[in-house]
Amino acid sequence: MIRKPKFKIARRLGTGVYEKTQTQKFALSQARKAKSAMRGPRRSPKTEYGLQLLEKQKTRYSYGISARQLARYVKEEVGARSISGKEKPVDRLFSRLERRLDNVVYRLGIVSTRAAARQAVSHGHFTLNGRRVTIPSLEVSINDVVGIREGSRAKGLFEHLEKKLKSWRLPNWLQFDITHMEGKITALPENTETFLDLGAVVEFYRRV
Repeated sequence: MIRKPKFKIARRLGTGVYEKTQTQKFALSQARKAKSAMRGPRRSPKTEYGLQLLEKQKTRYSYGISARQLARYVKEEVGARSISGKEKPVDRLFSRLERRLDNVVYRLGIVSTRAAARQAVSHGHFTLNGRRVTIPSLEVSINDVVGIREGSRAKGLFEHLEKKLKSWRLPNWLQFDITHMEGKITALPENTETFLDLGAVVEFYRRV
């Protein structure tokens, strides 16, 4: 688990890294700092390697994974054969990251951050296809069902879930049944990422 000051990381890598730094207050503080920085000495532009390193760090912290995990994902997806002949390593990497169980719990809107999702999975509050699971990095597949464990449904973490989900925007590859407290993976996630440059991440690991 990555344990560094979130606001410090977000100031360096961008507000999109963490859900809780995507606020107007944080954005205004960033704008003030950027304005004052313009008055100081100019920094030299980042090299291509520096930009790729930055994207690697953004991806790591966004999904809450270690450098070793990310390197493994990239290596496996770069070396994998495309089933249709159309998928690129970048798209497969995106799908791999999105299909992590902790990310799916977050995308379903059950909890508000990936960190909270990771902790909830670790504490055994979720099931995968009816079986209790405690491993956040498990990868789901099409038709898998992720549910809130029956013994956990009364906990404060899941209070007012129905009300919360009314304003939550589900990705088009997920469904959620509030009656049964479970979500279903209906398709593979398509790469619509705008904050992260996963192509730069792939290139970073190709050169190291």
